[in-house]
Amino acid sequence: MEEKTNVSKELKEKLFLQRKNGYTRIDETEEKAIFEFAEDYKKFLDIAKTEREAVCEATKLLEANGFVEYKADMKLSAGDKIYRNNRGKAIIAAVIGTAPISEGVRLCAAHIDSPRLDLKQNPLYEDNELALFKTHYYGGIKKYQWTTIPLSLHGVIIKADGTSVTVNIGEDENDPVFCVTDLLPHLATEQMTRTATKIIRGEDLNLLIGSIPFRDDEASEAVKLNIMNILFEKYGITEADFISSELEAVPAFKARDIGFDRSLVGGYGHDDRCCAYPALRAAIGCESPVHTTVTILADKEETGSDGNTGLCSSYLRYFIEDIAEALGAKGRDVLSASECLSADVNAAFDPTFPEVNERNNAAYVNKGVCITKYTGSRGKSGTSDASAEFAGRIRRLMNDKNVIWQTGELGKVDAGGGGTVAAYIANLDVDTIDMGVPVLSMHAPYEVISKLDLYMAYKAFAAFIAD
Repeated sequence: MEEKTNVSKELKEKLFLQRKNGYTRIDETEEKAIFEFAEDYKKFLDIAKTEREAVCEATKLLEANGFVEYKADMKLSAGDKIYRNNRGKAIIAAVIGTAPISEGVRLCAAHIDSPRLDLKQNPLYEDNELALFKTHYYGGIKKYQWTTIPLSLHGVIIKADGTSVTVNIGEDENDPVFCVTDLLPHLATEQMTRTATKIIRGEDLNLLIGSIPFRDDEASEAVKLNIMNILFEKYGITEADFISSELEAVPAFKARDIGFDRSLVGGYGHDDRCCAYPALRAAIGCESPVHTTVTILADKEETGSDGNTGLCSSYLRYFIEDIAEALGAKGRDVLSASECLSADVNAAFDPTFPEVNERNNAAYVNKGVCITKYTGSRGKSGTSDASAEFAGRIRRLMNDKNVIWQTGELGKVDAGGGGTVAAYIANLDVDTIDMGVPVLSMHAPYEVISKLDLYMAYKAFAAFIAD
């Protein structure tokens, strides 16, 4: 009987797909590396809460590691490290490989924008001696999650004379913060009868910013005037300057360890900075690749990747065409020979809400970086659907490099779904597949990821661009 059991066990191990907790597959040395990597990531997450801040921090890290800004007609050779900043909201980094660029590039693409509240063009108003900002939510959110939490204000204001003012209020412990108010339960009888999408309406997401009137008994809108006077004294701006501003309200709290074992990280903006940061670190650590590596951190994924800093734009194609020409090749030939990891997150299985997932095809916490062959919604709408051949190549590479990985879909077939930048890069005739970190509470102000999954994303991206 025991012999039969052993045979069965061996056969299962040989034939069945193994989905073991990653911590059972690593030693103490790698566990230490996982936790150390997470500490650096948490610092990045706290600094880079907006796409502009992410680009700024990425630029600092790239330049500190030998990358130089790419200029037109720059001569390139193997080992050169270059980057291109796209309007301060997206960035591309490349390391020139030893192989002819006509053999294609190894491309990693992540996004650095996250759901948030954006100030409207004319945001400031007073109502019953309270000053507020009108907002317009950015990306897919549950609006009710954004009430009664501390929010900080980040962004840039372009004044009438063209000068730029950087705003970052609410991150320092001595700064004020802001918030969106909500009804007390005692008076919320009608509110609680609404569907979840309407418990808080879009026009209810008003940011509370002050209550002291300007010291003039005859002034109307005296609280608004006082706020505007504070802003003028601090930044030299007038109300009209809001028209040419990009101001984002984001959660004011810091990234923190979660759990008695500190195995998880809670914070704002994991989607998709938990893929952007590992991709950036992989690019920085790649000294002499065979194939030219290209890492792009893009904007506007949460709103469809449109605009000149989103990946529906042509700036990635232009960049590859430029470096291809500098190295004596045609851009379209380079793209056709290229491969891409669309570095974006997937939804982690949540045992509190199991009904939205099909268990055999869900991503799980601590089971490694998640490979997603296709995204989209319902009938694979909006997906590039990687080929079996390319999926097989990535599978072999991950196994060869001892990367802990899994596969997953974004929920049951009819439950919904979501997209990434994969489709837009695939449209350039590039072999593309999604790979990223499973996330709990995705698109909430406070998301959760596993430190192990984060580190395995880094190992995966590093292995891919070095291959």
